[in-house]
Amino acid sequence: MVSLHNLHTGESLTACYFDNGCYVPDAMAAVNNVLRDYRTGDQHPMAPGLIDLLSQVRGKLGSKQPFQVISGYRSPQTNAMLHQRSGQVAAHSLHMDGVAIDVRVEGVQLQHLHDAAATLQGGGVGYYPVSNFVHMDVGRVRRWTGS
Repeated sequence: MVSLHNLHTGESLTACYFDNGCYVPDAMAAVNNVLRDYRTGDQHPMAPGLIDLLSQVRGKLGSKQPFQVISGYRSPQTNAMLHQRSGQVAAHSLHMDGVAIDVRVEGVQLQHLHDAAATLQGGGVGYYPVSNFVHMDVGRVRRWTGS
């Protein structure tokens, strides 16, 4: 099960994205839509492994609250603009490949969300306490703290 709420568009999705050993195409298409680049409207296929990671994190948290999405897919144009504004945005962010997401969960301490994601060793986990989100990706395993 995946449960998402895009803070920029107001769109929400709760769906069974994996059933009978297969990813559910309609549910994955809905995930791609909710996680689209809200600035440009561009969509990109999100990595099923990223959605698996979110599901595993949700299980570790024991929360029924949706992930509040700050950033899912980023188009190259959006990423370039954000990179120019902030040194914390990578020039070739994994968000552009559909393998990264920035989230928080209402009622869950950010440190607890970070720790739950980090213990899974599913990829990169960034902790942004000032900006109030945790970055998760299914790239190589690594950890960092931003602002």
